[in-house]
Amino acid sequence: MRLKLLASITAGGASALAALWTFPGILVSAFFVAWGAEAAQFLISQGLALAVLAWLQTSPEFAVEAVIAWEAGREPARAHLAIANLTGAIRLLLGFGWPLIYSVYAFAGRRTGRPRLPVIVLQHEHAVEVLGLVPPLLYFLVVIGKGWFGAVDALVLVLMYVGYLFALARNPPHRAENVADAPPVSRWALRQRGWRRTAAIGGLFGVGGVLLFVTAHPFLESMLAMAAIFGISQFFLVQWVAPFLSEFPEMVSTVNWARRTTRAPMALMNLVSSNINQWTVLAAMIPLVYGYSHWRHYGTWTDFRFDGAQRLEVVLTLLQTGLGVLLLASMEFGALAAAGLFGLWLAQFLVPGWRTPVAIAYAAWMGLLLVLYATGRLRLRAPAYFLETVRAKRTG
Repeated sequence: MRLKLLASITAGGASALAALWTFPGILVSAFFVAWGAEAAQFLISQGLALAVLAWLQTSPEFAVEAVIAWEAGREPARAHLAIANLTGAIRLLLGFGWPLIYSVYAFAGRRTGRPRLPVIVLQHEHAVEVLGLVPPLLYFLVVIGKGWFGAVDALVLVLMYVGYLFALARNPPHRAENVADAPPVSRWALRQRGWRRTAAIGGLFGVGGVLLFVTAHPFLESMLAMAAIFGISQFFLVQWVAPFLSEFPEMVSTVNWARRTTRAPMALMNLVSSNINQWTVLAAMIPLVYGYSHWRHYGTWTDFRFDGAQRLEVVLTLLQTGLGVLLLASMEFGALAAAGLFGLWLAQFLVPGWRTPVAIAYAAWMGLLLVLYATGRLRLRAPAYFLETVRAKRTG
C-alpha cells in the first residue's frame, strides 16, 4: 500500500497523538532486531547479520523515498525532493551518527578507566564494510558526469550490493566463547537446540520487523505533520526531518551498542552497512520508481536527470562519504575524525549556503589523508584486511 507521506508533509493531517504509542513501539522494535543481530552473528558472519539488520532499520526510509520518487514522476518539479531525502539520510548517518557513536563510546569508557579520548579499533572483517562503500561511490562519479541515471544504472548498483553481500557471506561466524558478551535475550536464543535456535533468532528479527512495520508509518506521519504545523520548509523537512525520523530505530540500536563499549565497532559497522544500502539499493530505487510513475501518468518512461542544485547535493554527499572511507581505512576511528565529521556536517546543516565551502573542506581533508597514507605516516590497513577476509575459508 502506497504511503501518503507527502500529504502529511504538505497538509499536516496526521495526528501528533499517534507518537504516544508509536514512539515506544519504535524503541521496542529497535531492541528486538538488535538482539536478533547479536545472536545471528554466531550463526552467520557479523557483517551479514548487520546487513539484515540494516534492511529492517532502513525500511521506513525506503517507504519515504518511494513515495517522494513516485510523486516526482507525476510532478517532475518535485524531483529535487527525491535527491534531498537520499543525500540528507546519508549525510545524517555519517555526519551525526558516526560521531554520536564515538561520543557515547568515549563517555561510557570513562567509567572503565580508559583514556579520555579513546580510539574505536575495528576488527579485520570490518574491512569488507569499509571498502564496500568504494564501488558505488566510484560509480556515482560516472552518474554525476552523465547528469542522469536510469534503469541500467539501477541494475549496476543493485549488483554491487549483491557482490557486497557475497563478500560478507565468506566471513565466518563469531566463536562460541564470545557468547557471554551478548545480552540475555540473545543468549537465550542461542541456548536453544536445533531448529529452535534458528526459529528463536528469526523470531527476534520477525517481532522487531513487524513492530517496525506497524509503527513506522504513523510515527513518521505524526512527526512530519507536527513539523509542517510549525512552518518548517518542505525541502528542509524532506532532507533532514524525515531522514532523522526514519533513521531513528537505527540510532537507538547503535547507541545501545556504543554504550556497551566492546560493541562500539559493531555499532559503527551497522551505520556503514546502512550507508552501503543507501548508496546502492536505495539510490537504485529512485530512477525505477520515478520512471515507472512517469510512465503511468504520461505514457512514457523517462530517466532521472540532475539539475545544478541536485548535482551539488550529490557531490557534497559523495565527498563526505569518501572522506569517511579514508578515515576508516586505517581501521580506527578516533576523536579528531568524529569531531571533524560532526563539525562539517553541522556547518552545512545550520548554514545551507556553506555547502560549497564544506565540500571544499571535505576534498582538502581527503587530500591530506591520501598524502599521509602515501608517505606511510598513517597506516593503510583496510585493503590488506579485506584481502585477508575474502580469501579466508569459511569455517563452521
